[in-house]
Amino acid sequence: MSTEGKDAETSPMATAKPLGMRKNGKQWHAPKKAFRPTSGLTTYSKREKERLTLAAVKAKEKEMKDEKEAERQVQLPISTPQSCASSLVTDLIPDAAEFQARRIQAIKDKRAAKEERERYEQMAAKMHKKRVERLKRREKRNKMISS
Repeated sequence: MSTEGKDAETSPMATAKPLGMRKNGKQWHAPKKAFRPTSGLTTYSKREKERLTLAAVKAKEKEMKDEKEAERQVQLPISTPQSCASSLVTDLIPDAAEFQARRIQAIKDKRAAKEERERYEQMAAKMHKKRVERLKRREKRNKMISS
């Protein structure tokens, strides 16, 4: 009998106390907790670390935005043959061709995503919603396997 008492104390049902019914009858409200005004405070060192990480993230974001703006500003003459003008542009900006290639690739990716989205919309008009979702998941798995 002594072992049954120990098992009852360590069982998960014994640790969670049932609160029972509220006196005012508002069972849909969350139960109140003790007021602890210092519970949300953090130490100065922890706040300082958070500030440093936030500053690093903001610096990285600014760098990425500047790089993207530089890519956007680069304009290569595409239709003209290799002449002095195009060589001057590539001399001034050594990564201009790479920027242009990235930009073209981004446009192609956006177009492909748009076509895929339109295709799924057409499928959704014909088929049941859950079946379309299932087909999407299957296609994503197949893409992952093939790549």
